Amino acid sequence: MIRLEKRPQPSRAWSMATPLLAVVATMVFGGLLFAALGKNPFVAIQTIFWDPLFGEYSFFYRPQLLVKGAPLVLIAIGLSLGFRAGIWNIGAEGQYIMGALAGAGVGLAFYPLDAWYVFPLMVIAGALGGWAWAMIPGLLKVKFGTNEILVSLMLVYVAELILGSMSTRLLKNPEGYGFPGSRNFNDYPAGNSWIAQDLGMHWGVAAALIAVIFAYVLLNRHMLGFHIRLSGEAPRAARFAGVNPARLILLCLGLAGALAGMAGLFEVAGPAGQINIDFNVGYGFTAIIVAFLGRLNPLGILLAAALMALTYIGGEIAQDNLGLPAAAIQMFQGMLLFFLLALDLLTNYRLRLAVKERT
Repeated sequence: MIRLEKRPQPSRAWSMATPLLAVVATMVFGGLLFAALGKNPFVAIQTIFWDPLFGEYSFFYRPQLLVKGAPLVLIAIGLSLGFRAGIWNIGAEGQYIMGALAGAGVGLAFYPLDAWYVFPLMVIAGALGGWAWAMIPGLLKVKFGTNEILVSLMLVYVAELILGSMSTRLLKNPEGYGFPGSRNFNDYPAGNSWIAQDLGMHWGVAAALIAVIFAYVLLNRHMLGFHIRLSGEAPRAARFAGVNPARLILLCLGLAGALAGMAGLFEVAGPAGQINIDFNVGYGFTAIIVAFLGRLNPLGILLAAALMALTYIGGEIAQDNLGLPAAAIQMFQGMLLFFLLALDLLTNYRLRLAVKERT
């Protein structure tokens, strides 16, 4: 029979190979899923992974990699800091929504003023909105010992209800002929985040690159990064080293919330263009996959976000050209996390063949 044997030390080779094997396994089993739906699996995989980069209309789809990838990088960087410290923030989607609402609210309060300081104030408001929403599970955990996984996840649904209410009431466009949704920020020069729309460049892309550099320096060159890594790897040793657990929880959750809130603001002020009831598209949940696929490493997250952005764009093409249902694409993306976690077991354990003795 086959049994698991714990390795003396985690395998570095398996740790590096697992993400690649997870991608291959996702392609194989995703192809079987598409075949079960009556589609050519090879064409489906080609449409998702090849066409956005090298297909007939790749010149149009390539800029979308930046558009789709930027919010994933921002959110995943924030989540990775908490995950490294053993703090499980699963509610980034709610923090993303609340950041978008706070930032959009500030922008609409100044409308139609065309002043240079409007957009910076929107960015600050977006960060504060996400930070404040993340502080709810943070403070509850510090003060009452609640589970941050459950609290942060439940707050996503609260944020979605607030989003629906804001879209149809307080932030509703007074000139929108009764349709839900705010004014379009792409028509408001002082409040949009585009730098070069044809190239897919907006301030969220710049912020994502800055976040990657910041996280890399923090984790590798700063004492706080050492405390974060130590808390996740050896909590008792961290306490002996003088790490304040409550302060670290609030810091990691606050950073994750602020980055998710900024991602929401950049999205509403650029690619999405407005607050509406369908504004959130699951970036907060997908970023969890990105964080783990990137091994909680800032540079790895950058590559993983590009891959997930590719599945978003390729998935949309597959839905239009092949008639694949959106649920199949979401399941395909979910397979990536499933196989990553399953294969990750081999980093700490090895498979052994053992002969079962007869009694």
